Amino acid sequence: MKDVRVVSTWTDLTRDSAVYLLFTFSAIKVSQFIYRCFQSSETSSFSMETHPEALRRERILSSKLYFNVPETKVSIIYSSAYDISFMGIEKLHPFDSTKWRRVCKFLVSDGFLEEKSIVEPLEASNSDLLVVHSLNYLNSLKSSATVARITEVPPVAFFPNFLVQQKVLSPFRKQVGGTILAAKLAVERGWAINVGGGFHHCTAERGGGFCAFADISLCIHFAFLRLSISRVMIIDLDAHQGNGHETDLGDDSRVYILDMYNPEIYPYDYSARRFIDQKVEVRSGTSTDEYLRKLDKALEVAFLNFQPEMVVYNAGTDILDGDPLGLLKISPDGITSRDEKVFRVAREREVPVVMLTSGGYMKSNARVIADSIENLSRQGLIKTQLDSAST
Repeated sequence: MKDVRVVSTWTDLTRDSAVYLLFTFSAIKVSQFIYRCFQSSETSSFSMETHPEALRRERILSSKLYFNVPETKVSIIYSSAYDISFMGIEKLHPFDSTKWRRVCKFLVSDGFLEEKSIVEPLEASNSDLLVVHSLNYLNSLKSSATVARITEVPPVAFFPNFLVQQKVLSPFRKQVGGTILAAKLAVERGWAINVGGGFHHCTAERGGGFCAFADISLCIHFAFLRLSISRVMIIDLDAHQGNGHETDLGDDSRVYILDMYNPEIYPYDYSARRFIDQKVEVRSGTSTDEYLRKLDKALEVAFLNFQPEMVVYNAGTDILDGDPLGLLKISPDGITSRDEKVFRVAREREVPVVMLTSGGYMKSNARVIADSIENLSRQGLIKTQLDSAST
């Protein structure tokens, strides 16, 4: 009987040992698998962090901002979400934050555009913005005081940041999406107009001058990768110097910058001026005739010096006579002629052109922009109405 108990005990011990060994072996294998996964993740993370271009590439390729636009739409981009309405405090800044809506309203009422044919973009996500901006900069926008400084509307500092994000920054993000999408449309169809955007004072690390996000820099980086574009010309004809894209892209040989601006007004960024390939200064009081003569010469020189595969045209209307910030004396017809000259020089060379509306600080700006777009349509430089077969 004693021998039976010994055998039974030995059998139990053997079984328990086998189970223990099997469990131990399995635990070791699982631990090794988890370690390899962690190591792989850590290596990937380390690789991305130490190779920002790889991370930028990944973000651009995974972005949803490029999407296929049906032929029933024209190359004019706008959303009602562009317009800023924040308990009336937006009126404390001279910029007309309903300008974009009014431009489209004029185009529709004048019979040059059908509302249903306008393209609505997606809003740029944090991942999209991180293609150019640093995480530190985006985190700084969680301070309402920072947004107040950028928008030049001091009362914004006293509002909860979630409201500032919703009422101020979200419209800007939507316009960024419009600028980025405009490049894709322009390459596919020859031209595109984002009835918004042109935030040319914002750099990767700092916003200012009512510009919270660097949409021009973002647009170009997306185009380099997703559209296989290798040479971009920025034609910045806003009255103010485009110090944002100059800081971000001025040392990139793939980008040529023609900036025609008033040196006597904001931003006085002498450091960024070093990056302008072709600097044309037009001082306060410059007349329409003088302005257009300088523009003709500037465009001739620019296209002799550089052969772009895409033009980004920052078409600010703060050059208009009477603008309180631009201080130039360009007539409405002068702005129409200016825009026509830029589109004609690009279209004749079969270079896709992206137009952004940028600055302008009078209520009349919307009408002037609409009139200019209508002239581009009449001249056959753009097509704002679909053929009956397309509809």
